[in-house]
Amino acid sequence: MASIMTNASALTALQSLNSTNRNLETTQSRISTGYRVAEASDNAAYWSIATTMRSDNKALSTVQDALGLGASKIDTAYTGMNKAIETVNDIKTKLVAANGASNADKAKYNTEIKALQAQLKSYADAATFSGANWLSTDTSTGHTAAGTFDDVKIVSSFNRNAAGTVSLGTIDVKVENIKLYDAGSTDETDAGILDGTRDNTGARAAAQVATLGAVAAAGDTYTVSTLSLTNGTLFASDSQITDMIGVVEGALKAMTTAATNLGAAKTRVDGQKAFTTSLMDSIDRGVGQLVDADMNKESTRLQALQVQQQLGIQALSIANGNSQSILSLFR
Repeated sequence: MASIMTNASALTALQSLNSTNRNLETTQSRISTGYRVAEASDNAAYWSIATTMRSDNKALSTVQDALGLGASKIDTAYTGMNKAIETVNDIKTKLVAANGASNADKAKYNTEIKALQAQLKSYADAATFSGANWLSTDTSTGHTAAGTFDDVKIVSSFNRNAAGTVSLGTIDVKVENIKLYDAGSTDETDAGILDGTRDNTGARAAAQVATLGAVAAAGDTYTVSTLSLTNGTLFASDSQITDMIGVVEGALKAMTTAATNLGAAKTRVDGQKAFTTSLMDSIDRGVGQLVDADMNKESTRLQALQVQQQLGIQALSIANGNSQSILSLFR
């Protein structure tokens, strides 16, 4: 049936052209944005997953910054600790040399020891990064317990479990075990390694002031940061110097352990930084597989759709022209 009211061919051609135009618009959008899923309407599930993972990746970037800051603090403390160990070794050398020396020589060695003690305090005070100093502390205020330095927590990971619950992982540094000086200590048990009193075995002990020049007494204690061979009048006896060497040796053992702990923390932080970088790259790749457009595929599809559009326009033109043939019936 020929009708001038309904052109079925034109309607079919128009529907086909509209479909081609919609597909062409989608392909052009993918090419211009680079995304196959740019909005929730493109694919709600993939868009939601990608948005969450991108958010997590930003959090991981912040974790990476925190690890870098933590690594710098550890490096600073580690450098100061190593220099302090060298200096305490020099003090031990002076004490060994002073054993059996004359009082005049002991006075000279004492002058050198005092200079080394001042250098130790200088190293500890200078080991500061971004306002944090783990070697020279003051725990009298701002801490859970007076005299005790709270553990330092370095954010090391951002975690999301299967239920979507977020948590943070930390690398803890026990500053209480590595501090060299503590201006806020309450007794010898929570003092720093160098300002805590020790007996001749090198163990921490309650203070018992020794009388210079006398034979070493049981329970006599000394402090590495203040030990002295003379008070200007009296001079330490050889047995007292031997006790001082034991005190210095005990401090050296504690400092070596502290340096080991710092080194282990540094290794862990470095490893976590490398892992975080790899994890961020992995997430980027995963998100890309979900939402990125395949440009090779889209460019090929664009050319095909452009041809289909041209053919659709031509088909619609032909269908509209068919109505003109009805006029010939009335000639």
